Amino acid sequence: MADGVNATAAALLGLLHEGPMTGGQLMATAERRLGPYWSMTRSQVYRELPALADMGYVREGKPGPRASQPYVITPAGKRAFARWLAEEPGLESLRNPTALRVAFGSHQSASALKGLYSTAAEEHTEALAAVREQIKVAKAEGDSYGVAALDFAVAYHKAALTWLKTAPAK
Repeated sequence: MADGVNATAAALLGLLHEGPMTGGQLMATAERRLGPYWSMTRSQVYRELPALADMGYVREGKPGPRASQPYVITPAGKRAFARWLAEEPGLESLRNPTALRVAFGSHQSASALKGLYSTAAEEHTEALAAVREQIKVAKAEGDSYGVAALDFAVAYHKAALTWLKTAPAK
């Protein structure tokens, strides 16, 4: 964690390279650009922005309509982001709520498990379609790195759908 920059803070710094954004704009951009493979909550965004400002990595810009507060990345923030990029990413943390429930499948009925699998399959199918649409946009914009990251999300959803077909239902 370079200079106290965690992954969420680094993601915000990376997004701010595109220009000034309010917390709400950062949240929307993160959901659109990173959401298929990286989740961020509104509370995390609003907790990290003042911390980044205190570290001198962002500064408040000119207030906008309805007193919205945009943030701008500083040169120190760009350097901190570059250091974060150069770090080893560390181990990923996998948290799948469906797999957790399957681990306790012996405590559930066959119909409950089938319902769980059906719901999860619908969610992964919808997410897969959405990511494929995002890839089309990223390709049209010439964003080969965005496409590569989104390819991970495609592979994840395909793997989840394959797994759901073989998970035991009693």
